[in-house]
Amino acid sequence: MAGDQLSHSAKAALTERVKELTCLYGIAQIAGQPDISLEEIIQRIVEFLPPAWQYPETAFARIILDGISYTTKGFRECRQKQVAEIIAGGVPRGFVEMVYAEEKPDLDEGPFLKEERNLIDAVAGQVALVVERRQAEEDRLKLHNQLLHADRLATIGMLAAGVAHELNEPLGNILGFAQLAKKCPGVPASAEQDIGKIEAASLHAREIIQKLLVFARQAQPKKTRINLNQVVEDGLYFFEARCVKEGIELVHLLSANLPDITADPAQMNQLLVNLVVNALQSMPGAGKITVQTRFCDHNVYLIVEDTGAGMSKDVQDKIFVPFFTTKDIGHGTGLGLPVVYGIVTSHGGSINVNSKTGCGTRFEIQLPVAEPEDTEESA
Repeated sequence: MAGDQLSHSAKAALTERVKELTCLYGIAQIAGQPDISLEEIIQRIVEFLPPAWQYPETAFARIILDGISYTTKGFRECRQKQVAEIIAGGVPRGFVEMVYAEEKPDLDEGPFLKEERNLIDAVAGQVALVVERRQAEEDRLKLHNQLLHADRLATIGMLAAGVAHELNEPLGNILGFAQLAKKCPGVPASAEQDIGKIEAASLHAREIIQKLLVFARQAQPKKTRINLNQVVEDGLYFFEARCVKEGIELVHLLSANLPDITADPAQMNQLLVNLVVNALQSMPGAGKITVQTRFCDHNVYLIVEDTGAGMSKDVQDKIFVPFFTTKDIGHGTGLGLPVVYGIVTSHGGSINVNSKTGCGTRFEIQLPVAEPEDTEESA
C-alpha cells in the first residue's frame, strides 16, 4: 500500500515537472518568433501559464508590463495568488501573477508548490529577456536610421556647397551689372523698375545661397560671447507688430541671470527668426507663440513653442532634410529648418522637436555655456 502511494506521489511530481518544462519550452518558442509584436508575445505567454499549475481548471494568469495588463479570459482578483516581479535592464517593469479562483488547500506557498515559485520566477525572467531583446533591436534600428540620416545630410551638404559656390559668381555678375545699369543716365522709369526687380531677385537668390552654405557649414560662424536673452529680445521686436495684426499672442519667458554662450550673433538671430517664422506660418488664424530661455546642467536652452497645426510623425522625420517643405510652391524653400539644424550643430548644440498634429510644435535648442575666460585674456 505504501509503495502504491509512493508511486502515485512520484507520478504526480513527474507530471508537474513535465507541465513546467512544457510551459518553459512553449514560452521559449513564442519568444523566438521574430515577426510578431511584443504585445502579442506577452498575451501568448499569459495564455500558456494556467496549464502548468497544479489546478489548471481554476487557475488564471496576468502579466502587467509597463502599466499594460495582459490576462487570460475570465481573470479576476483573488485572495490566493502568486506574484513574480519583472526586472528588465535592472529596472522594474511589471509582474507576473497567478491566481486560483477557488480556494485550495495550503501547500508550500499558500496553495502553490515550491516548484511553482521557481516556475513563475523563471517566467518573469523570460519575459524580461524578451523585453530586453526587443529594446536592443529597437535601439539598433534607431541608430541605423540615424546613421543613414546623417549620411544623407552629409551628401546633400556637399552637393549644396558645390551648387552654392558655382552660382555665386554668375549671381554676383547679375547683381553688379544691374546696379551699374541703374546708374546709367537717361534710363526710362519703366526700365529702372525692371532693373530694381532684377536686383531684388538677385539679392533673394544670394540669401538662399547663404542659407545653403550655412547648412553645408561652409560659412564659418564668427563666434563671440553673447547673451541669448538679448538675442531673443532684439529678434522678437520685429515680430511684435505682425503678431498683433494677425491676432497671435507672443509670449517671452526669459530666465534671469542666464549665462553667456559662445556663438555667432547673426546666426543665432537667424536661428530664432527661422523658428518664429515657421511657427507663424503654422497658425493661419489666432494662436500663441511662446519663446523661452532657461539654464540647466551647464547648458542654455532656447525653446520656441506654438499652438499651430503641428506635424505628423512622417513630416517630423523629414523637416531637417533640405528642400523638403509642406508649403505651397512659392511659399517656402525648404531650407529654414535645415539651416537651423546646421547652425545648432556648428555651435556644438542639439535640437529636439516635439509635435503632434493639431496640438502645436515645440522646438528645444540646447547650447553649451561659454567657457570661463582665461585670466590673461581678460587682463
